[in-house]
Amino acid sequence: MSMKAFLRGHIGGLTASALAAAAWLYSPALQAADYTRYHTYDELTAALSGLAKAHANLAKLVEVAKTREERTVWAIEIASPAGRPVAERPALFIAANLEGDQVIGSAIALHVAESLLTGYATNADIKERLDEHVFYILPRVNPDAAEQMFAPPESGRKTNTTKYDNDNDGRMDEDGPEDLNGDGVITMMRVKDPLGPYMIHPDDARLMRRADAQRGEAAGYAVYWEGVDNDGDGFINEDSPGGVDLNRNFQHKYPYYQPDAGPHMVSELETRGVMDYLLERRNIAAVITFGGSDNLIAPPTRRGEHAPASVIDLVEFANQSVAGARDVGVFRAPAGRFGGRGGRGGGRGGADAPGGRAGGRGGQRPTPPATTVDARDVEYFRTISDKYRQLTGIRATPTTRIPGGALFEFFYYQFGVPSFSTPGWGLTAGPSGGPGGAPGGGRGAGQGGPGGRGEPGGTGVPDLPASGTAAFDLRLARWMDAEKIDGFVAWQSFEHPTLGAIEIGGFRPYAIRNPPAAKIADLGKSHTEFAVYLSSLFPNVSIAKTAVTNHGGGLFRIRAEIENSGFLPTSTAQGVRSRSVKPTMVQLGVDPADIVSGAAKTSFFQALDGSGRRETYEWIIRGKPGATVTLEVVSQKGGTDTATLTLK
Repeated sequence: MSMKAFLRGHIGGLTASALAAAAWLYSPALQAADYTRYHTYDELTAALSGLAKAHANLAKLVEVAKTREERTVWAIEIASPAGRPVAERPALFIAANLEGDQVIGSAIALHVAESLLTGYATNADIKERLDEHVFYILPRVNPDAAEQMFAPPESGRKTNTTKYDNDNDGRMDEDGPEDLNGDGVITMMRVKDPLGPYMIHPDDARLMRRADAQRGEAAGYAVYWEGVDNDGDGFINEDSPGGVDLNRNFQHKYPYYQPDAGPHMVSELETRGVMDYLLERRNIAAVITFGGSDNLIAPPTRRGEHAPASVIDLVEFANQSVAGARDVGVFRAPAGRFGGRGGRGGGRGGADAPGGRAGGRGGQRPTPPATTVDARDVEYFRTISDKYRQLTGIRATPTTRIPGGALFEFFYYQFGVPSFSTPGWGLTAGPSGGPGGAPGGGRGAGQGGPGGRGEPGGTGVPDLPASGTAAFDLRLARWMDAEKIDGFVAWQSFEHPTLGAIEIGGFRPYAIRNPPAAKIADLGKSHTEFAVYLSSLFPNVSIAKTAVTNHGGGLFRIRAEIENSGFLPTSTAQGVRSRSVKPTMVQLGVDPADIVSGAAKTSFFQALDGSGRRETYEWIIRGKPGATVTLEVVSQKGGTDTATLTLK
C-alpha cells in the first residue's frame, strides 16, 4: 500500500461512542473539511476560506507570510466582536505543521477552528471563551514542505524549499534521494558490510540495532538512505532539496551551524512572517504548537527539564551515514584554540564554547539564558499536562525530539507565556496490552518516567534497553502491528549500482509522524476540549473590592483590592525574568497633585498569582463630596477592569 493510500484510505474505525461524544462540541456536522483524510494546501486554504465566509461574524482570515513557492501562510482569528476590543483580550495562539512531515497538526488545528465556530451557538463554554478571549490559529506554517507529502516519491521531508549547501561543497541540492525500487516512498538501505556497526535485531528481523561487542554480538551491516551518491563525494543523499526546518529557526537555543536550522535565526520568509505577526499581538497569553517535540504528554521534570526524546534508531542510523559530509575539506582549529570550537564560523565562540571566556565587566560571568522551566512555573506545566492526558487519553508519545530553535520554547523563554508542544497523537494500547497502555506498566515510551510509580509516559510493555538498541523502534513496530497500520515497508533485495546486493525497506516516512486519517476527528474533538480548557485558565484581573472613607476637610481614603481570579499568574516567573510581560498597571484617575499620601497615581506590580490572590492599594486624596473617580487596572495577559468611585 502506498503512503498516500495509507493517509487517505484509513477512513473507518470511528466508534459509535466516539461519534456520540462529539455532541459535546456541536450538533450540526462539520462542513468545512473532510476529516477522513489529510489535505493539500489548496484543500486546506479552501476550508479556511469557507469557514471565514460562513462565520464572518466570528472569524477573519489573515495572511501571515508568503513562501518561496508563493503559498500563503494563513491565520484564522476567532472571537466574538462584541464587548472589549479583540486586540485587548487574552489570546490563545495555536500553530501547526512547522515541520513539513507533521500534517496531523494541520488537521487538528483546522478541526479546532471549525469546532469553535460551529460550537459558538450551541456550547456555553465555547461561547464564553469567544466572548472574552481570542484564538489565533495557524494550521500550516510550512505549506511548501507539507505539499511534498502529496507528491511522489514520499520522503518525509521537514524542510522548506530554501536551497542550502548541506555538504559544504559549493553546490546546492545536488544529492537528493532516489526511489530505487519504484515503490513510491523513500526508505532505507541495509547493506552487508564488515565495517558496519549494526546487526539485525534478534527480536524483530525488520529492525536494526547497534551490535554490542561486550556481549559478543557480531555486527556486519551498514544503513543508508535509499539512493545513490550523485556527486561522488562518498555520501548518499547528504544534500537533499530544500533546506530549513522552520521549527529549528527561532530565537531560543538556536542550533548554530546546523544545516537544517538555516543561515541565521528567523532567516525564512515563513518564520519572519510568524514573528512579525506575534510581535503585533502581545495579548497572547498561552500557546499550543503541534510538532516534533513534546511537553504535554510527558511534562517537564520537577527540575524543569524536558523528558527524553522518543527516537527511531533506524532513522538515526541512516542519518549517521551522512553525518560527516559537512566536515569534509574543513580545516578545524584544535579545541580551545582562539577561544572557540573551530570549524565553520572561525574561532570566537561564546562563554559556553570550549576554551571560551566569559565576557562582562570586571570579570563577572554574565547570567546565561534560561534553558529549563523556572521552578516557580513547573507545577503549572505539570497540572496542565495532567489535564491534557485526561482529555486526550494520550499516554505515550510517537517519535519526538529535544527542541532547539523551536517556536514553543521561544514563546516561554523569550515571550514569557506558558507554551506547550505536542505531536497531537500517541501510541495507544493494542489488543494484547501493547505499546501505549495506561501509565504504570513500563519505562515510559522513551520518556524516561518510572512507569511503575505511575508517572506519565508508561507504556504497558516490559522494560526495553536504552536508545541505540532500537527500544522505541520495537514499541512503534508492535503498535503498528496491533493497530493494523501498514507503516513498515518490508525489506526487498535490490542490486545497487555501486553497493551491490542490498535490501531496501524500513518505516514509511509519513506513517511515523502521523496517525491514520481515521483518527483525526477524535483527536480534533479532544484537542478542542483542551484548547477551551487552556483558555479558561488565563489570568483574569479585576477590581474585586473598593472602599471610600470621608475623613472630612475634603480628604478621602480610597482602598482597592486587585484580584486575579484566573488559574495562571499575570506573568510567569520566566516572563518576569526576561522582562517580556508588561507589569500590571493600577491607575487612579485623579490629578497627581491631589494625592496626599499612599500609592502613586499609577502603580505597577510584576506578577500576581491566580486562584483569588489579591494586591491592595490605598490613597488619601483631596476631593469634593459627590465627585467621581475612575480606577483602572490593565494586565497585558489578564485583561482590563474599571470601577467608578463616588466620594461621599
